[in-house]
Amino acid sequence: MTEFIRRGRKERLNEEQVTKQTVALGMVTLLVIGLIMIFGLPVLIRFSIFLGDIKSRQERVVEDKVIPPPAPRLSIAYEATNSASIAISGASEPGLVVELLKDDVNFDKVSATETGEFKFDSVNLDKGENIFTAIAVSEKGAKSDPSRSVPIIYDDMAPGLDLSNPVETELTVDYADFDLVGATEKGASVLVNNRVAMVDDNGGFKMKMQLSPGKNEFEVKARDLAGNETKKNIVITYDI
Repeated sequence: MTEFIRRGRKERLNEEQVTKQTVALGMVTLLVIGLIMIFGLPVLIRFSIFLGDIKSRQERVVEDKVIPPPAPRLSIAYEATNSASIAISGASEPGLVVELLKDDVNFDKVSATETGEFKFDSVNLDKGENIFTAIAVSEKGAKSDPSRSVPIIYDDMAPGLDLSNPVETELTVDYADFDLVGATEKGASVLVNNRVAMVDDNGGFKMKMQLSPGKNEFEVKARDLAGNETKKNIVITYDI
């Protein structure tokens, strides 16, 4: 009995929904007929065209939504330099304008070639660390995200080079095994007669030398990451 009552209610609800839809359709039809009678069919047609133009413009706005280009890539082969002016190159999508930023300030802009390459000539550096990024800009003005940051250190000071053994530039010894000991700045490399010496994290180095009888001449050279060099020449005489 309960199931029968539920089915009856459901059928009445469906019938009411159909009735409402029919009434709504009838009212819309009467409204359209009334508009035609009042304004005439041409006005109604122009109104329909107007609504269609609005929809078309909305669709074009969606289609013409500006998509930002991908971020460019900067290419610099070194981390430090002793030159106050360098060239910076990179790659982007062909034809885009690439803006170079130095320490988050716009520095210059160039257009990428047909192959997507770009280059900034004569980029001036400040003493110490300079951080560069780049942004690509499309014809419609859309800007990409910044590229990966590239730091460049400008350092034109020669590294220190202190020898603790020997302290003198000329020394006479009576033994063949000699430990050449010294220190330079952190991160620098040391060459002794163009042989690479092991340098620790603090810049200290030690190289065991095998002396020949008589005079032994050595050139000790320290070179930092920027390419600056300091040289010292010593003479050790092995007197048997």
